[in-house]
Amino acid sequence: MTPNLKVYQAFDRQLIADIAADDAEALERKLGLAARTFADRDGWLPAHRRMAILRRASELLSDNRDRFAVMIAREGGKPLTDAIIEVTRGIDGLVNAADELRNFGGKEIPMGLTAASMNRWAFTTKEPIGVVAAISAFNHPLNLIIHQIAPAVAVGCPVIVKPAATTPISCIEIVKLFWEAGLDERWCQTLITEDNVLAERLATDPRIAFMSFIGSAKVGWYLKSKLPPGTRCALEHGGAAPVIVDRSASIDAIVGTIVKGGYYHAGQVCVSAQRLFVHDDILATFTDALVAKVASLRVGDPTREETEVGPLILPRETERVASWIQEAIDAGARQFGGGRLSETTLLPSVLLNPPADAKVSRLEVFGPLTCIYGYSDVDDAIRIANSLPYAFQASVFSTDIAVALKAARHLDASAVLVNDHTAFRTDWMPFAGRRQSGYGVGGIPWTMEEMADDKMVVFNGVS
Repeated sequence: MTPNLKVYQAFDRQLIADIAADDAEALERKLGLAARTFADRDGWLPAHRRMAILRRASELLSDNRDRFAVMIAREGGKPLTDAIIEVTRGIDGLVNAADELRNFGGKEIPMGLTAASMNRWAFTTKEPIGVVAAISAFNHPLNLIIHQIAPAVAVGCPVIVKPAATTPISCIEIVKLFWEAGLDERWCQTLITEDNVLAERLATDPRIAFMSFIGSAKVGWYLKSKLPPGTRCALEHGGAAPVIVDRSASIDAIVGTIVKGGYYHAGQVCVSAQRLFVHDDILATFTDALVAKVASLRVGDPTREETEVGPLILPRETERVASWIQEAIDAGARQFGGGRLSETTLLPSVLLNPPADAKVSRLEVFGPLTCIYGYSDVDDAIRIANSLPYAFQASVFSTDIAVALKAARHLDASAVLVNDHTAFRTDWMPFAGRRQSGYGVGGIPWTMEEMADDKMVVFNGVS
């Protein structure tokens, strides 16, 4: 018998729910249902029906905004104010997917350009790629699921979604809203398990046409290596996002933005601002301002409206982050702030000049920490920023247009934010990790393209 999945509050580890988990038999049943659903082309949902379901799901989510926000805060530990923003984004994301269908189509392919292509008319159409396996992460337990489900529903792909074992409730509840909105269960199913073998079986089953994975690079790249021939995928991992602070930047104007980018959701964001390269001319003043702002952050129970920084997802994560910080301190870094509030909650801290070979300088921290490094030449800052084997979003803060343009051009990143933090994102913009940070392109319209195939139709004998 498959044991139930126990879900705990991230902040105090109190039991929230005891959920029935799926076993291998359940997975086989769900894969078979999804595959049969896709194979029945006469049963594919027309675009207007998909649009109506997405819009109705958005309305239902809006009606349940506060319930979902509390759920996110409890199981994931995201502060309530940020959890409300996550739900609000999800409400808009569902409409975004519906709206995108108005422009989601093929194009005419010119014929008659050679004698052999005379009297022909050709055009492409869009078709769903097939069954989608979506494996998601804990840090945005609603909106990441929407980023995977909504494009699949919009395009017309049956989808089986496996949420993180620590945060399954938001996923289960949003799938129920899709069903309530009129989507038959066979088009959107969940796989609830903490069995990694079962999750791998979902991702690598030959009936899966597309795997969407959000999570650790180690797992994502491993799963990609195991995919059967023909299965496409998208991977969204993380990095150690660099921020360049030019001497022309107004410290008072930018410090709040940088703190938001570095400590939002206790730093558990794939593009969290982590490595701050600050010009030597303003290094001391900037450090003082950043440290003061970080010290003022309200840390505690994420279900309280005043909380700005909540817990990490698991006790072992606090141990890991604390050990990385101590390693850097032992190697000469200077720490400001820090300490522990509870088993899962670290107080935010800042490290000044940790060594280049310290874990906090080389790896994704995924905790409430930023690291400051002084520089005198922006070329050196860019070179160090680009020196890691992954790249995602990066930032530059400057009122000098030449410095801003140089950083925008030379930073190895899929997006460079000028005078904004690295964690900025809208759900309709492309969102993609480079190199070890990911594969494929996220963002609702872009994911729809990834989950669709172009089919060309050619008519012969056109006069």
